[in-house]
Amino acid sequence: MGSLGIIVVVGLVIAALVYFFVLKKAPDALPEKADGAGKPDQKDAKADAKPDSKKGEAPKKGDGKAIEDIRVDTESLVPPKKFVPPAEALSSSNLQSEPSQPTPSKRAKKDIAGLRKGLAASRTGFIAKLTAIFSGKKEIDPAILEQIEEVMLTSDVGVKTTQAIIERLRESLQKNELADDAAVRNALRREALRILSIDGQRDKGPLSVGSQRPLVVLMVGVNGVGKTTTIGKLATRFTADGKKVMLAAGDTFRAAAVQQLEVWGKRVSAEVVKGKEGADPGAVAYEATTKAREAGADTLFVDTAGRLHTKVPLMDEIKKIKKTINKAFDSAPHETLLVLDATTGQNALTQAQMFKDAIDLTGIVLTKLDGTAKGGIVLAIADELKIPVRYIGLGERAEDLREFSAEDFVEALFGGDDDEQHAA
Repeated sequence: MGSLGIIVVVGLVIAALVYFFVLKKAPDALPEKADGAGKPDQKDAKADAKPDSKKGEAPKKGDGKAIEDIRVDTESLVPPKKFVPPAEALSSSNLQSEPSQPTPSKRAKKDIAGLRKGLAASRTGFIAKLTAIFSGKKEIDPAILEQIEEVMLTSDVGVKTTQAIIERLRESLQKNELADDAAVRNALRREALRILSIDGQRDKGPLSVGSQRPLVVLMVGVNGVGKTTTIGKLATRFTADGKKVMLAAGDTFRAAAVQQLEVWGKRVSAEVVKGKEGADPGAVAYEATTKAREAGADTLFVDTAGRLHTKVPLMDEIKKIKKTINKAFDSAPHETLLVLDATTGQNALTQAQMFKDAIDLTGIVLTKLDGTAKGGIVLAIADELKIPVRYIGLGERAEDLREFSAEDFVEALFGGDDDEQHAA
């Protein structure tokens, strides 16, 4: 009996040690073995099971249950914290509380705020003067219309367009519809939107690739308006949308223009088709159109040399280039955009008229609008020439070439200080 008692005591001691070891090891192992979700690492669990298998003893079901119970009890000692795994962090519910992209209304406000900032010079020269006219006025009288007319003319709205707007304001004044400055401002907004609604459509929209590829875009304009830079910015837009772009260096008389286009081509990974210095621009345009079709390009932008709108031979050359492109691709060019420098004011209107008489224009790109107080030229072009403005340039960066929206433009130009605070 003495030996049996010793064996029992030793067995109890061993059992106590095993239990103590298990109780001690399980909680301590959890923080070290747990992954980011609070679960034990499966690799480590398998590694712990190997020594038992070597001894030929399979893990007992009861032992596993004991360890599981210990873990539950251990975790219950600490107040539970909700853990959100990375996958759940991107769930729709979390995105709604902290959206990664602005909602459409926020994007619109941000766009108008940016446009208003770009039109700061025109707002200072146009809207600020209109505000000064109304300042301290308790009622609107016919004499104020003359002052409004003067401000609009100095902002290059144009004589014809200004007279049409003033006549409509006079009719509204006679009907007692212009009780205060806010009513006049709203009336000016309505007139601007009416003018920009060419053929009942306010926006023709940006360039888009249709079923026929490539979309061939011919860029024309006088010297120094920014044709080549505009092509580079448009190419940046299209490549960012996953489109394959090719460029044609049709300005064969100015080596710097070809080099500049090549820089843009490398930047956006677009092939540039060029000829020798002084080569026939029509031949370059023909070759580029053919190559673009064979290469499966989505868009081809054709640069041309700047030319004075008063020089008939140069204007005839543009017609020739357009016909040559059409020989290479029956429906091309699909778009012919005239690039104008907004800082030239009424001279830009004259240029547009001459180019329109020479070739069919599908739209206008108005550059350098951020550096002039003559933003009213947009209204003059739309009213007198019925040519839609497709893009406006508000800076040197590629993203500063903005798609033109009549509503946004009018809101940014005529919006008051309160509107500006809401749009910011």
